[in-house]
Amino acid sequence: MGRTGRTEEAYDAGPFVPDNAPDLDTLRTAAAGCEGCPLHAPATRTVFGEGNPHARVLLIGEQPGDQEDRQGKPFVGPAGRLLDRALEEAGIEPDDTYTTNAVKHFKFTQVPERGKRRIHKSPTLRETTACKPWLDAEMSLLDPDVLVALGATAGKALLGSRFRVTERRGVLLPYEERGECLVATIHPSAVLRADDRDAMYEGLVADLRVAARVLG
Repeated sequence: MGRTGRTEEAYDAGPFVPDNAPDLDTLRTAAAGCEGCPLHAPATRTVFGEGNPHARVLLIGEQPGDQEDRQGKPFVGPAGRLLDRALEEAGIEPDDTYTTNAVKHFKFTQVPERGKRRIHKSPTLRETTACKPWLDAEMSLLDPDVLVALGATAGKALLGSRFRVTERRGVLLPYEERGECLVATIHPSAVLRADDRDAMYEGLVADLRVAARVLG
């Protein structure tokens, strides 16, 4: 079915994910052609994960932002720089991580009064669920020691729609789907938006230290 003829029932990236992909590059190439949900149409490109293919820590955010969509890489803006600093303070080497998003296309809206600026919109549960096969495929190839869910969307993608970051952040949680452990925390962009950035940042670092302890 063509792009304009997609129905809600067709929201599924699964058919675009190659079976038994031998490596992340194969997945990345396949993801570039994903049309598993309508988000692919207005986005510039698929933004796949990047980082150490042998990473012990898998960092999962919400979706690409404006700069990520333009550059084709996750966490390249201010939130990414803040995350790298927080990882180092928590005792996690940024080079020992792989970073991706629960949703691989930038979802946005444009307000005529604001010119060409693209305003971020949070993905729906349907869109997050549609994109989950890509995240599952990444996890299978990476086999990390610990998952870090950055924000509510990532947490819900992994633990279900009832997940709340405020209730379960900063503790080791089982990710029963794969037998790994998971630590949930706020998204770095939340720190940048906060009135009390210092306190929010320290909370992020504290949560990341919980993940660091898994590494020994």
